[in-house]
Amino acid sequence: MSGREAGLNISDDPMCEGSERAVQRMIMATYILVHGGGMGGWVWKYIAAPLRSAGHIVHTPTLTGFGDRHHLISCDIDTAVHATDIARMMECEEVWDAVLVVHSYAGAVAPLLLTMAGDRIRRVIYLDAIVPMAGESVAEAMGFLSAEAVVGLRAQHAAGQGPLGAGVPDQVRKMADIEPQRMSADRDAWVFRHLTDMPLSANICAIPVGADAITHRVDYLGVPHTMMHPMHARADALGWTVHQLGGDRDHMVHVGDPDAVLTYLIE
Repeated sequence: MSGREAGLNISDDPMCEGSERAVQRMIMATYILVHGGGMGGWVWKYIAAPLRSAGHIVHTPTLTGFGDRHHLISCDIDTAVHATDIARMMECEEVWDAVLVVHSYAGAVAPLLLTMAGDRIRRVIYLDAIVPMAGESVAEAMGFLSAEAVVGLRAQHAAGQGPLGAGVPDQVRKMADIEPQRMSADRDAWVFRHLTDMPLSANICAIPVGADAITHRVDYLGVPHTMMHPMHARADALGWTVHQLGGDRDHMVHVGDPDAVLTYLIE
């Protein structure tokens, strides 16, 4: 959509071509949507489609060892690899002035990514995501494993032993048996058809950069039915703008109620 089509008063003078380009940037945005554990770029289907229909540019990369890249899983994949995945994608796609949206596990990747490619990102949105502290692991931050257990698993990996995956699909299924996901039956089945494991090493590695190092504008979107309440508190303590979506929404709100998320993505 051009500025004129949007009803904005832009002169026909060729000297105003720069203004036209500026208006285009105001109207259209570039989004990078980064998935959480066990997922892949596919999980953003119900967010990406309406954004693209509105004329926005949307990238939904899959992190190494997840989803359609699950065949690459290894004990060498950590948050640094995942930050590099996104930084390289941004470089190759010539992405600038982007809105970075991170869900769940991807919150642990964002701080390092912003040190690598922060000049290409203008705004950050944490969607019920992990707010990491430097030096801790995802497994410790979420209370999945003790510090001692993490050290033991790291030693196994260093010796070329131990599991490659973190066991995410089984964990998600067990949680859904206790508290079903808040979405239609069709979407619920779709999610479970596509679930894959994630690299255990990404769960147990020491996170190199904490969320307190982020200097970009950050909005945190929380939901009531989630394990992420401690992360909501961390976001608030960092002075981020925390929005509670409320209602009967859960951690998979971007699938179950995408309109609630889209409201905050489109400025």
